[in-house]
Amino acid sequence: MSLLSLPNIFLYSLPVAAFLIYLPYMVVASERVKLAQSMDDPMEAFSRPRFYSDKLPDYAQRANWAHQNSLESFMLYAPAAVIAYITAQESTAALLAVVAYVIARLLFSVFYILNVAPLRSLMFGIGSISIFSLYFMSCKTIWFQ
Repeated sequence: MSLLSLPNIFLYSLPVAAFLIYLPYMVVASERVKLAQSMDDPMEAFSRPRFYSDKLPDYAQRANWAHQNSLESFMLYAPAAVIAYITAQESTAALLAVVAYVIARLLFSVFYILNVAPLRSLMFGIGSISIFSLYFMSCKTIWFQ
């Protein structure tokens, strides 16, 4: 199996997808630092981060929500990618599902932070369809060998 074989791409997509979880959180962290600098006790913003989340600017709150949603999505994607790897999915549809998931999750966070709800929802849908497509293809392989 070559390094760039399709089954290996499933595994390579996992650290990329994991990185995408924290991409929107970088916006949150930046704003949290700014908030802390404006407070009498700067450590207060870091000692109770959930308490101060509602004091962040709207776009940083949306970035926080994008981060949380990305965690939830990754919990479904990671096993789908691993099962696709184990069942050696080698179709163009499987590759498309992986690529679509990664791109959709990147754009989901961008559209969420920018407050473009229709495109955010579209990216959520594409990501979800990608996940369940991987499950379907893998199960089909297992059940109908």
